[in-house]
Amino acid sequence: MTLARILSGHPVAEAVYAELREALRTLPFLPSLRVIRLGEDPASVAYVRLKDKKARELGLLSQVEVYPEDTPEEVLLARIGELNQDPGVDGILVQLPLPRHIRSERVLEAISPLKDVDGFHPVNVGRLWSGGEGLFPCTPLGILRLLRHYGVALRGKEVVVLGRSNIVGRPLAGLLLREDATVTVAHSRTQGLPEVARRAEVLVVAVGRPHLVRRDWVRPGAVVVDVGVNRVEGRLLGDVHPEVAEVAGALTPVPGGVGPMTVAMLMANTVRAALLRRHGPPR
Repeated sequence: MTLARILSGHPVAEAVYAELREALRTLPFLPSLRVIRLGEDPASVAYVRLKDKKARELGLLSQVEVYPEDTPEEVLLARIGELNQDPGVDGILVQLPLPRHIRSERVLEAISPLKDVDGFHPVNVGRLWSGGEGLFPCTPLGILRLLRHYGVALRGKEVVVLGRSNIVGRPLAGLLLREDATVTVAHSRTQGLPEVARRAEVLVVAVGRPHLVRRDWVRPGAVVVDVGVNRVEGRLLGDVHPEVAEVAGALTPVPGGVGPMTVAMLMANTVRAALLRRHGPPR
């Protein structure tokens, strides 16, 4: 039996880092990243530590600000306002999820679009869908970079995205349209979901349900991108069942697929933010 080609994210992320190191050598300044974390949620602590470590390894100026979980919303907004005005800060990232008493939407909209390295500000969302230049969400950017690295053509292809979150599904659809793909966004209310998924030449699964997608959901030879990260009994499981490897042409692993790309594109967005803020979009 022939199993799917494994599309590991690690070598692609390393290629991105190599490009960033080369770009940083030519800059007369060091881009800076400021990460804000509220509380001590174990997953958030781990994610922030990873981002800060990678930024420092690349030579970026990275600083983490940690506040108590009960920090008032207005205090957080005031701090973001200060960072927006600080010429020494190029990128601002507020680690999600936030405590329940803080409105995430209000916080994300408070970050300057020019420093929004997560790509969630409405201005950057609008620029994504209008074909403009901006800072776009890291996971969707990482998926496109991974597919490009492995020679997966998107122009004219039928791509199905399972999941419509503002973090992955929706922005990914916009980026795929820029690549001239034919895009369907499906979700929990989609009728005949397995049949819709089976149409895809490229299937992206980002729903947060472990092993939801089985082999009979997948078109033979399709490229399958598994964005799911589900912790089950101490193990990380994707949204795609391992049996899919028996029918797919190519498949990203979990862990080690899309995950490394998300961090790599955050670093790329930080450098991009620094350049856009100083020089504007390329002509």
